[in-house]
Amino acid sequence: MPLVSMKEMLIKAKAEGYAVGQFNINNLEFTQAILQAAVAEKSPVILGVSEGAGRYIGGFKTVVKMVEGLMEDYNVTVPVAIHLDHGSSFDKCKEAIDAGFTSVMIDASHHPFEENIEITSKVVEYAHSKGVSVEAELGTVGGQEDDVVAEGVIYADPKECEELVKRTGIDCLAPALGSVHGPYKGEPKLGFVEMEEIGKITGMPLVLHGGTGIPTKDIQKSVSLGTAKINVNTENQIASAKAVREVLAAKPNEYDPRKYLGPARDVIKETVIGKMREFGSSGRA
Repeated sequence: MPLVSMKEMLIKAKAEGYAVGQFNINNLEFTQAILQAAVAEKSPVILGVSEGAGRYIGGFKTVVKMVEGLMEDYNVTVPVAIHLDHGSSFDKCKEAIDAGFTSVMIDASHHPFEENIEITSKVVEYAHSKGVSVEAELGTVGGQEDDVVAEGVIYADPKECEELVKRTGIDCLAPALGSVHGPYKGEPKLGFVEMEEIGKITGMPLVLHGGTGIPTKDIQKSVSLGTAKINVNTENQIASAKAVREVLAAKPNEYDPRKYLGPARDVIKETVIGKMREFGSSGRA
C-alpha cells in the first residue's frame, strides 16, 4: 500500500471520535516497532520525523526508502503517513516533500502572527500541489523536543486560530493548550475550554503535542473535543532505553546489537499498541 497524506486519515478520525497516533521514528528499530504495532492493531499510523532524527538516520530520502522497504517486507496494508515534525522553514518542508514525505508540519509559531501566516501559506501552496497535508502550530508548547526548545507554555488564541485556518488552508492545527514536549513535572493541565472553542470555530482536526504522560481521561476528553492526532515520542524513548539497560545489566559482555536493540524494539511495539488502544484507532484501518 502506498504512503498516504494525513488529511483523510484525520477527517475520518475526527468524524468517528478517535485519534490517530503520531509516533516519532528515531532509527530502524523504532520504525519496525511502530509499523508492526499498526499492522497488529489494524490501525492507521503517522510516522513523525523531526529534522534531527532525519539527519541522524541519514537524510529525508533515506527515511522514505527505509519506511517504504519495511512496508513492502511487512506487507503493510494499513494507512501510513510520513510526517515532518516541527519543520523549521519553507525550505525544510520542501526538502521533505521532495524526498517523498506525505505530510509536513510548518512550525512558524515563534514568529509574529502575520509572518506565521505568510510562511504557512507558502508551505500549504507547495504541499497541496503535491498532494501533501500540512499541520501548523499556534502558541507555545513547552519543553524540548530535538532541535525545538520552548520556555514555558503560551496558550493559542482562538480568534488567531480561526484566522490562521481561514487564510492558510491548512489541514490540521496544533494549538498550544498546556501540553509539553518531554516528561511532565506534575500533572498536565490542558486548556479544554479553549480546545472546545478552537475546535468549534475552526472545524479543523486538532493536534495534541506532548502526548506522553497525559492521563487517559484527558486524552478521551481531548478526542471528544475534536483532537484527531496525538503525538508520542518520549514514552517510547524511555521504554526502549530501559530495555537496553536491563539487557546490558544482566549480560554486561553482550556486544551483538540485535540482542539489546531487539528487546528495545519489542517494548516500543507494546507501548505503541497500548497508545493505539487508548486513542481508539485500533481496528479503524
